[in-house]
Amino acid sequence: MKNQTPRHTSAIHTSVRHSSDKILTGDRATGPLHIGHFVGSLQQRVILQEQYQQTILVADMQGLTDNGYHPEKVSSNILNVVADYLCVGIDPLKTTICLQSAIPALAELTMYYANLVSVARLQRNPTVKSEIANKSFGQSIPAGFLTYPISQAADITAFNGTLIPVGEDQLPLLEQTNEIVRKINAIAGENILSECRALLSKVPRLPGADGKNKMSKSMHNSLLLSASEKDISRVVKAMYTDPKHININDAGQVEGNVVFTYLDAFHTDCEYVENLKRQYRAGGLGDGKTKKILEECLQDLLRPMRERRLVLMNDKAQLLEILKQGTARSQEEANQVLHRVKGAFGLNLF
Repeated sequence: MKNQTPRHTSAIHTSVRHSSDKILTGDRATGPLHIGHFVGSLQQRVILQEQYQQTILVADMQGLTDNGYHPEKVSSNILNVVADYLCVGIDPLKTTICLQSAIPALAELTMYYANLVSVARLQRNPTVKSEIANKSFGQSIPAGFLTYPISQAADITAFNGTLIPVGEDQLPLLEQTNEIVRKINAIAGENILSECRALLSKVPRLPGADGKNKMSKSMHNSLLLSASEKDISRVVKAMYTDPKHININDAGQVEGNVVFTYLDAFHTDCEYVENLKRQYRAGGLGDGKTKKILEECLQDLLRPMRERRLVLMNDKAQLLEILKQGTARSQEEANQVLHRVKGAFGLNLF
């Protein structure tokens, strides 16, 4: 199997598309990206860049909202994230890649918007509540983390984003963005900002290799796009299967079996995978064989990405130049939006 593409590439769901729509998406720069990112967003972006104006934001400032005391975790990963974008096929000639902290208008917009949102409204946001619980902040919630939805609203509006790729768990953030847009437009007395819509994918979130948590580098259950052959082999061999499937001839359970979840996500032959499931359920197919099939699949998928990424990381000047050029273009656009918002508040005095 060579140059395969995961089957979920075509599983993008959207409403009727409008040529005037603009895509805004991005990632926090807190570590290299993994295959969960690839399935969940990266492969979608490669397709979208052929159909829309697309901006991808390397969200380093938002990465600091829970890493403020360990900023090196963010600063050291900015170019890692850019390299990951390029190695999967995102083209800087078709997609604008920019750096959040290098666009001052984003921070200024965040400040203006913050005056229109109450702390109680932020605390009620389901996405924020869930993330606060997951991170066990207790009473020590960083203010930057609590105001994350306001910062995201600044990002979306600054680049005139109207179609935003998100998972269903992120929908409350877009709702809050549109609340802010309506408030700004009411103050201005005209529609100076556009509301946004969600671009939802049918692709389910890929679980971690342990089958118990979402994929996360900190939980040591992820597989990076830059994973070596040995890393891939190690992760696949340790993958969670059916604990009751002790002998090859035992009937096995496919549901909750991470190996089959990954085969569904990455193997290109759906009929072949369905046949494997039937064999596994009936008995006669061992975990060793299914893991071998999956490993071959992942090796073929990640090998060209790893090789391309190695070349990119050996030329960091090129990565910086791509980021610099994209940021310059984005800064012009964000400044125009900032000018309109300041005008709504009567602050364009000179």
